[in-house]
Parts: sequence; structure tokens; C-alpha cells
Amino acid sequence: MIEKNYQPADIESRMSRIWEESGAFKAGRPERKDAAPFTIVIPPPNVTGSLHMGHALNNTLQDILCRFERMRGRDVLWQPGTDHAGIATQMVVERQLMERQEHRRDLGRVKFLERVWQWKAESGGTIVNQLKRLGASCDWSRERFTMDEGLSRAVVKVFVQLHREGLIYKDKRLVNWDPKLVTAISDLEVQQVEVKGSLWYLRYPIEGKTFSPDDPSTFVVVATTRPETMLGDTAVAIHPDNERIGHLIGQHVILPLVGRRIPIIGDDYADPEKGSGAVKITPAHDFNDFEVGKRHGLPQINVFDREGSMALVDNEDYLRGLPEGADQLAEELHNVERFAARKQIVARLEDFGFLEKIEPNTHMVPHGDRSGVVIEPYLTDQWYVDAKTMAQPAIAAVRSGATTFVPRNWEKTYFEWMENIQPWCISRQLWWGHQIPAWYGPDGKVFVAETEEEAVGNALGYYVEQEVITEEQGREMAQDPARREGFITRDEDVLDTWFSSGLWPFSTLGWPEETPEVKRYYPTNVLVTGWDIIFFWVARMMMMGLHFMNDAPFSTVYIHRLVRDEKGAKMSKSKGNVIDPLGVIDDFGADALRFALARGAAHSHDIKLSPQLVETNRNFATKLWNACRFAEMNGCEQPAGFDPTAAKETLNRWIAHETSRATREVTEAIEFYRFNDAANAIYRFVWNVYCDWYVELAKPVLMGEEGAAKAETRAMIAWARDEILKLLHPFMPFITEELWAVTAKRDGLLVLAEWPRKASSVSAEQIAAMALAGPGDPLIAPVIAALDAGDFSDPAAEAEIGWVVDLVTAIRSLRSEMNIPPATLIPLVLSGASAETKERAQRWNDIVKRLARLADISFADRPPEGAVQLLVRGEVVALPLKGVIDLAAEKARLDKEIVKADADIKRVDAKLGNEKFVANAPEEIVEEEKEKREAAVARKAKILEALERLKNAS
Repeated sequence: MIEKNYQPADIESRMSRIWEESGAFKAGRPERKDAAPFTIVIPPPNVTGSLHMGHALNNTLQDILCRFERMRGRDVLWQPGTDHAGIATQMVVERQLMERQEHRRDLGRVKFLERVWQWKAESGGTIVNQLKRLGASCDWSRERFTMDEGLSRAVVKVFVQLHREGLIYKDKRLVNWDPKLVTAISDLEVQQVEVKGSLWYLRYPIEGKTFSPDDPSTFVVVATTRPETMLGDTAVAIHPDNERIGHLIGQHVILPLVGRRIPIIGDDYADPEKGSGAVKITPAHDFNDFEVGKRHGLPQINVFDREGSMALVDNEDYLRGLPEGADQLAEELHNVERFAARKQIVARLEDFGFLEKIEPNTHMVPHGDRSGVVIEPYLTDQWYVDAKTMAQPAIAAVRSGATTFVPRNWEKTYFEWMENIQPWCISRQLWWGHQIPAWYGPDGKVFVAETEEEAVGNALGYYVEQEVITEEQGREMAQDPARREGFITRDEDVLDTWFSSGLWPFSTLGWPEETPEVKRYYPTNVLVTGWDIIFFWVARMMMMGLHFMNDAPFSTVYIHRLVRDEKGAKMSKSKGNVIDPLGVIDDFGADALRFALARGAAHSHDIKLSPQLVETNRNFATKLWNACRFAEMNGCEQPAGFDPTAAKETLNRWIAHETSRATREVTEAIEFYRFNDAANAIYRFVWNVYCDWYVELAKPVLMGEEGAAKAETRAMIAWARDEILKLLHPFMPFITEELWAVTAKRDGLLVLAEWPRKASSVSAEQIAAMALAGPGDPLIAPVIAALDAGDFSDPAAEAEIGWVVDLVTAIRSLRSEMNIPPATLIPLVLSGASAETKERAQRWNDIVKRLARLADISFADRPPEGAVQLLVRGEVVALPLKGVIDLAAEKARLDKEIVKADADIKRVDAKLGNEKFVANAPEEIVEEEKEKREAAVARKAKILEALERLKNAS
């Protein structure tokens, strides 16, 4: 028996337990051994993470697909797992150590890693439990971790093979360097922060001229936001076409304070229209300057240490070529923190006349997303992947259609990134992560191998051959690790987290072993992810999958949009607009949150979310709950062998028709990744068609005498309810599973029940083609025809009941816009009605009068004078309103509403026409104004329609 009140918390905990105990989510079920597989790999959340709204959206969409395909009979594997999250996890444990006045270097690497594993065992499962609360139907028995033994073996094999193939190498290049965490970080871990800084204009003396601050011919002016890096300048660049100062190209300047002689070079990077037209070039501390330096063969002088302090003493690159006595500055600034050094350097420049002026300058400055400090472009030795070579097959796979993006416009982003790809820095100066399988000999020669034994063997063999050690020494070192200590050492760095997660689609299935899972579930079917990691994750999986598996890891990449607040602003802690999904689940239930996210998940725009919107969807769940209780209280059950298409009553044939149409709409929309269309289709069907119309129109039958019509109606109410529970299950799994268990009165879980049947069958190729096709594309027609084939349809029943629905809806809308009180009964005149319409009106007379609040229904050849006319399914219906409402007063009221709507439109147009407002206002504010205008225009159109009807009535 269904409980009186819908209590999501009770239901969700109970259903989660039932699903887990039954093994409902497990892949490879015996009864599905011959079924087609359907595979999704979860984007592994950080082991340190807690569920945020992006997770909630991403995993809701994946779960919709998995539950949908599971109900369609597929052997579904939704592969779960977590990412070891190198920097994030190490920071968590280091903070714990700091609270005890401990440091990881005091513990040593081995002891520190033991602490990390201990933390992972105690706290690392938080995000997994939160995903289960959301209803994620992963095969949790197969949960993986990017640092577990099997995945670690895959990582080592991939590194070693790519190194042997020349696709992994070590190089000295610029990286994003975090001086607080003392490691290189990826672009994704860098946040651009707007900073109110300064622009310093510096005078660089021209060689051969006596410098005078008052004589512009004796110096070149360069502008910089980072004067502390000038000590590493190795050139000044001027655009070759700069008519004003281009004649200086080929000459030299003397670097202020330092005395280094550096060339003036010609390069397109210098913008002749910006500043003085000359720019300082610091190849070791600026990404653009690094490229300029490579083009011109400039020296690279690193003036900072790993912690971001000046490192000038014993810096051979810095001291090389300096005049005698110039090392005094190096001693004075050595070990001075970079921003403190900035102040000292600027003061010295001013003292010697080298500072022309300082201007305020608001600009974007890169910061570490975890450390919060300014990121330093830093020249250092790191390990790299030859991403350009590996990207070529990945580009070809998308161009050929082997992998498609939905929506397709994201392919352009993918190609732009892949075709301009740079070497991928894969080393990190951390302890937590996959330690790089590289060992160094005493001369720095590197030995890469899958095991230490193999590396040591290779190294000792090499040094015996080179006669660095004797054969006897080699044997002793091989047998006794203590003897080779200090002779052969392992690289301390670990791999970038994205390296291991790039192997996720096949390493989680047991590769490099040839497991049954690899054969059955690779390649996967679809990847669901956000646009921000197309390059960081999607591209890396494509490169690795094609290289090691000779097949793209997924056939479809579905890119979803962002979840924003109700005004369209990006959620952030600083704005205080973050919506906690767990708090929302506590308040309204997981089903309500899932349904709200799915209904907003359009291809074309971000999701605007608020607690109130989630509450609206909780109200929808309550509506469904109450409808099922109504059916139960009225004895509505589906007898064995019931065939809805054999129903005799028009109303029941109509709901069978509408259910078939809803099934098609929902199925098609999910197949084409139109999650919002699917969710809104089932929402409309449940609320508007089933609850508001079918159940309402069936009430007189249910309250009438027993008989065939009543029995059929009870059975049909139960049948349609069960179809609703199936269609809604992928979106709202908890409430549907609960109601199925209580009402179906049959064995088996809804999660494993059969999806509502359609006689048609559409191939995956047709679905993919249609998902990518545009309006009017010839690819669409045959797919639509296949979808239409075999669907149950009863046009006569639809015409009959559809007329009732449309008539009542039109009258209700008119009553609302004309402000007719609910208690006021009004007459209805069917003008020039056909015989068929007259018969319908007589059959449904009592119900139409009750639902539309009518005094009576009559027929006439033409509309009576003073009647408001409506068009319902091609026929005129008239509502005589003279004497019911004051038509003149109503016209005056609507005229005022028109004036108000016009004023709203004018006000918004003024704002949007202001270029300064559009340029400076936050994006979400501009969008909000556009939406206000659209609403005002729509409101005005409705008012004009009402006025036109009043005009015809008067």
C-alpha cells in the first residue's frame, strides 16, 4: 500500500540498499551474455572530492543513459572509479602533517606515502558514497582507482613503450610553475585573476651612445608588468615594419643595472601600435618570449629558484658575459623573494634614470588554483610526450566520423586544440602519484624500464661495457642494492594525473592483460563530459586509445553545458551563490534534483538552477505519488495478459495513443542525447495528459456502476501508470522503483524491467546520423519513418478526446486573460459546428461544462453579437461576454498593460543599445536583460491577441 505522504529520504535509502543487495547494476549478468554491450566509463572524480553540481549533472546524464539501455536489454557496464589527484591529495595530507608540526621531507618519501594511503583508506570513499546517494547505477563491484596495482602496471607499460618509440623524452622548456607547491602544473590548474597592477616603462641605453634620460635618441623604451624579470632579458624586439624605430634592428642595447649587451631583433611578435613598439624578451620567464627566443637562438637565463626567489649567485647563465663588478647586484638580490626584489629593482632603475614612468594597469595574472599564488613561467627539465605526433590519428578519427561530438560544434574546438598542440609536460615534482620509471647513472644517462631490476641490469651492463665499472663490481651491485646506492638513482618526479586518466577506458578493464572485459566492453559507447576537459582528458584518451588499442575509446562524445545559478552567473564561493547538491538532496530528494538538471540539459545553453526550481520538480514527484495513490484507492490493477490496444472505450484508446506517442518522444530524445526534450516530454505526459486530463476524465466512469467500461478503465489507468514508471525511471529512479514495487504486484525490479516497446528498430548508425544532422537534412526522413513504424495510433480517439482537451484549455485561457472570476458561469455557442462536433459536444456536455465553468452549450449558424470568438481545431466557438464582464473596462485594462509592456521593452533596449553596458556588465546580467525583453515581447503579443478578440466582440 502506498504511504499517504511522499518522503524521498526514506525511499532513497531503502531503494539504494535493495539495488546493492540484488546486484542490479552488475555488468555481465548471465541472462544477458548474448546481449549487446553498452559501456560508459565515469569521469573519475578526485579521491579528495565532494559532490558538486557539475558532478551531479554529469553523473545524472550518464545514469539516464545506463538505466535506459539496461531496460532495453543491453549488457550495461558503467565503469566507476576515482582519480588519485596528485596535487590535491598531497596537499590534504601535508596540511594534516603541518597541524602536527611535521613536514613530509622529515618523514621521507616511503613514510609519507604510507600516510597518504592511510588517509585514502579512511576518507577516500566520500565522493563514491555521495554518487550512490544521487542514484548512480555504476557496477560498484568493479570500482577502480588510478593508483591501484592493475592501473599502475598499465601506466608503467605505456610510459616505457612510448619512450622506446621516441614519443616520450626529456627536455628543457617553460612550464607553469607553482613556487608554493614547488611543482609544474597543468593549464587546467591555472586560474586567470584580474589584478590592478602597474606597467613600468624602462629606458634601455643604446650601445655606442652616451645615455641621457633627457635624450630619447640614446635609449629604447620598453614596457613591462614584471620588472623583476628584466635581469633575464636577452634581447629587445621591434617589428620589422616599424617605420619609427625599425632602423634600430641589428643594433644592441645595454641591459640596465646588469650591463649585459643584448641585441635588438626584428620579430612580428612586437606590436608597432602598442606602447613604444619595442618589447623586452625574457625567454626563460615568458611563454611568448620563449618562442621568440627559439626563433632567434637567444640565450635562456633563469633568474629565479624553485620557490620564486632570486637565484643569481653561482648562476652561470646569468653571470656569463657581464662586465667586471656586475656580480655585486647578484649578491645583493640573491634569495630575495620575487616581489620584494621587484621593489628593489624598480627603485634602482629610478635612481639611475632608467625608469621613464609608471602607469596603472589592470590585467590578468595566472594563479595556482590550489596554492593561490602567482604562477611563474619557469625554465626547467621535464618529461614530455610528443603530443603532435600522437594527435594525428586522434584528429583523423574525428574527421572520419569514427568518433563524433554531440553537439557537433565542439568538434571545431577539438580540432583547434589538437592541430595547435604543444609538447605535453607529464612530470610533476610531487611524491604522491605514479613515480616515473626512469633511473639515472652517475653521468646522468637515463635508463627507462618497467622494473627496477630491469633498469639496474641495463645500467650496469652499459657501465661495464663503457669500463666505468668492472664486471665484478657490476655483479656485486646487481646482487647488493646497498652497493649501488648513489650510483643508480630513480627519478623522484611523478606523472601528471592526466597521464593515468588518459588510459582509463581500457586500463580499468584489465589492460595490459587481454581480459574478457577488454574484449567485450572496449571500445566504449559514449563519453559524457564537460567542455572544459575536451583537451585535458578527451584528447588524451583519444591519443592513448588509438595508439595502444588501435581503436578510438568511444564512438560518441556528448558535451554538456555548465550549471549556473538562477541568474545565469557561474557558481563560486566568492560570490556566495554555490548550490550544494547534497543539501538540495536533503531538502527535496535526489529524484527532484536529477529531474531539474535533466529538464535543463539543453544542447544550446547552460542550466540555470535554484532551490526553488528543484522544489518545483519535487512537487512533480508528489503529483505522481498522489496519482498512483488515487489509482490504488480506486482498485486500478492491470490484469494478466491485458492488451491496451484492444480497449473499447474512446477515452482509454486515447490514453493508449498518447502513451505510445510519449514513449516515442522520450525514447527518441534520449537516443539523440536531447535529455531536456526527453525529460520535458515525460513531464508533460504525466502532469498534463495523464493526471490533468485522463484521470480527470475517467473519474465519472470510476464513480459509476460496475461494468465492462469501469473494469477496462481501471486496467488502463494501471497500465498507463506502469508505462509512466518505466519511462520516468532513468530520470527519477528512486520514486519509480518504490511505486513499481508497491503497485506492480509482480516479481522483479523496475531497474531491470523492459523498456516500453516500440515496434520500430533504429540502428545506432541512423541515430548517430540524425543526432548530427541539421533541419531538413535528408538523413532525418528515413529515421523518422522507422520511428513511426508500428507505433500504436488511434486518430479517431485522438480527434475526440483532443477536441475536449483543446476546447476546455482554450476557454480556461480566455477566462484567465479576461479576468473572469472562477465562480462566474458563462455560455458557450458552437458556431457552424459540424454534425460530428455536435455529437461530441452532446457526449461530453457535462464534463466540458464542469471543467470550463460553463452555464450551457448551444449551437448557432453564426457567432452571436458581442461574443468573443476562439478557433478550436478549425471550428469557431463563441463566448457571449456582454453583461458578464465590462468589455470597455477590460479593453482599458489591456491598453494599460500594452503601455507597460512597451515601457519594459524600451527600457531593456536602452540598456542593450548601450555599448558600454554590454561590454562591462557580467555576461549573466546581459543575458538576463535579453530574457526580460523576450518575456515582455511575448506578453505584449498575448495582450494584442486579447485586444483583437475584444474588438471583434464589441
